[in-house]
Amino acid sequence: MADLFENPMGLDGFEFVEFASTERGVLEPIFEALGFTLVAKHRSKDTVLYRQGDINFILNYEPNSNASYFAEEHGPSACGMAFRVKDAQAAYKRALELGAQPIDVPTGPMELRLPAIKGIGGAPLYLIDRYREGSSIYDIDFVFLDGVDRKPEGCGFKVIDHLTHNVYRGRMEFWANFYERIFNFKEIRYFDIKGEYTGLLSKAMTAPDGRIRIPLNEEASHGGQIEEFLMAYNGEGIQHIAFACDDLLLAYDKLKAQGMKFMPAPPATYYQMLEERLPGHGEPVSELESRGILLDGTTEGGQPRLLLQIFSDTLVGPVFFEFIQRKHDEGFGEGNFKALFESIERDQLERGVIGDKKAS
Repeated sequence: MADLFENPMGLDGFEFVEFASTERGVLEPIFEALGFTLVAKHRSKDTVLYRQGDINFILNYEPNSNASYFAEEHGPSACGMAFRVKDAQAAYKRALELGAQPIDVPTGPMELRLPAIKGIGGAPLYLIDRYREGSSIYDIDFVFLDGVDRKPEGCGFKVIDHLTHNVYRGRMEFWANFYERIFNFKEIRYFDIKGEYTGLLSKAMTAPDGRIRIPLNEEASHGGQIEEFLMAYNGEGIQHIAFACDDLLLAYDKLKAQGMKFMPAPPATYYQMLEERLPGHGEPVSELESRGILLDGTTEGGQPRLLLQIFSDTLVGPVFFEFIQRKHDEGFGEGNFKALFESIERDQLERGVIGDKKAS
């Protein structure tokens, strides 16, 4: 993919998301239900690699590490992430010059040093330039398991499409400026969503390579779903991770067969109104409705540009996952954003988190 605009850090997509938990056996079944396979173990650290397509999840149990401290504070969580860059040391040097805070990641003998800066919630944001097959960080620091496919197909998800941050009220601009200043991200979408009781603001940031998308969410009032996340998570952090595939109907069926739980489906009226909202979209409405899959995009101007999406229930503490299929649409499901927001708000209402009076 050609760069959308100047790419001074040489960004080239997500490399991995790092997870941590103080207890074993919490995250592993979630990864497996998502279609991930344990493919490798670190040579010297208590760390393993799960993979599906080109998506890497690192599960870190190393004691007295950034990951272990993060898990103690936040519980089971995504405790770090990595961007692919052209030259890690050059990118790291430039980030520090632009005001990023360094994070020390201890390394053992014969291990690669992975430069990292302080990211969302204090989690490391790693800069990785070894990601070509045969010479990646995993080929050097990990041992692949015998007889295991190194790139399992799983449920058909190929890449991380985007990764969302929830931030404290008034902090959205701080993080937008962080990504713009350090990596030259640009704002491509802005949402102001109002439900019956609460509201949120969302600013979608995209990197120059077009492959790293990070929407930022903050509460617009009090007591809403972003505030609930921040309380449950004990701070700012990754709210959800979105995976992209080529056939969401098939991927959904595979996830469902593995016991995946999804957020409540929209009402039948949502599907009855699809043709009015997206005339001539050409998608099998009954197939979408039976699975609760949402459809967004536009059919104006010739070829339809569509986005299919569905969300898991919360799986890792308050963190959930999104599953999408892009058909020439590069948005975030703007038409569905309010529907999702209202769905979560209904759940909050049923659980008594919000009440009959509108939040101030």
